[in-house]
Amino acid sequence: MLDVVVLGAGLAGLSAARDLRSSGCEVAVLEARDRIGGRVLQTTLDDGRLVQLGGELIGSTHTAYRALVGELGLTLRDSYIAEPGQTVWDIDDSVSVGDPAPWMTDEDRSDYDRVVGLFVDLAKGIDPDNPWSHPDAVALDATSFYHWLRSVGARDAVVRMFELAKAGLAADTLKRTSLLAELRKAAVAGDELVNYYDVDQWTRSTVAEGSATVAARMAEELAGHIRLSCVVTEIAVHPDHVDVMLATGEVIAAANVVCAIPVAPLRRVAISGLSDERLHALRRIRNSLSAKVVAAYETSFWRDLGKNGSSYSEGLVGATWIQGPGVISALVTPAQLAFHMAGDQSARDRDALEALARMYGPQAAKPKALFTREWSAEPFTLGYMAHYAPGDLTAIGPTHSRPEGRFFVAGSDYWVAGYMEGAVRTGRAAASAILAR
Repeated sequence: MLDVVVLGAGLAGLSAARDLRSSGCEVAVLEARDRIGGRVLQTTLDDGRLVQLGGELIGSTHTAYRALVGELGLTLRDSYIAEPGQTVWDIDDSVSVGDPAPWMTDEDRSDYDRVVGLFVDLAKGIDPDNPWSHPDAVALDATSFYHWLRSVGARDAVVRMFELAKAGLAADTLKRTSLLAELRKAAVAGDELVNYYDVDQWTRSTVAEGSATVAARMAEELAGHIRLSCVVTEIAVHPDHVDVMLATGEVIAAANVVCAIPVAPLRRVAISGLSDERLHALRRIRNSLSAKVVAAYETSFWRDLGKNGSSYSEGLVGATWIQGPGVISALVTPAQLAFHMAGDQSARDRDALEALARMYGPQAAKPKALFTREWSAEPFTLGYMAHYAPGDLTAIGPTHSRPEGRFFVAGSDYWVAGYMEGAVRTGRAAASAILAR
């Protein structure tokens, strides 16, 4: 019998398996897809440039991921923050360019700073590992981020700026976002917290060799211990072991299981032997829905226009940023995903290129290559990042990521500050908890 069976070969599962294997455990990693990597994926252009189709950005507070990159002999480089030029704003059916946002007045900007100060002060009272311990946790969770902004007298332009920020992250709207969840996410920065969303803390770096190379290097270390195309249909947790049943009917027994299956696909898996409270917490977690679009060009032509490739929009794509030389990344917002998915691939491509051309001119409509990844429609992902609507955190409770018996969970859905960081952090934490026993 195996010491540990790990379900999922994304960053979380691979991180857990790598630490367990290096400590002498007999491990098997079962992956439903025909590839490793989960929500990180990359391809190579004819000219050798790497293109990231999934996760790519990390910040200074993403300490677990940064440490893993170093252990694997990989390197970090500056992300889009090093790109010259100014930000594009596509709102009210018009496009403007500038930093700070040219559509805001001096009074708007002053009020934004005031509101951010209130938010930061409130966030510093939240324990990100245990937000439920806050004396007003229930009330904060029941309050939407939108309602809180209005309660502190935020100007209309300030509310719009926060809404643009949410859309740019492919998160759901302010009205469908728990204030407690938003505060918890910010509180991860600790003493470094000075702003609502600081690029140094969140997105200042990327892996020079490609984000998917992180997963590939771990998979190389686990050669012979990863099985692909293994669809899990049932997990039975017993007092002395765990049985994992596959769609083929095969049953794999192990002393422990690390479940790194994303929460939406996990709902299709029958689980027995866990408490009702634990199962409820697993099922209640939800993801925001998004697609990623990547356009690759011969040159970084936007520089000649005085633009830095970063944008915020109320249209199809909530934000764009520069992935690398000549490469623009974009996220389809949850509010626009139904429209995006309603068309065939040619319509999706056309709509995405029209959105880019609005912001960057006709040259943006003629990329060398265009990629679309509908992560929310992929059967073994069914989502983008964890999202907490008002009331969710209270309903889920602090049991959401704790081990129970021989059942351990890992994955970006269980950590709130960066989904690659969340995957690595919780994967390694699950391995540590097993080894401690």
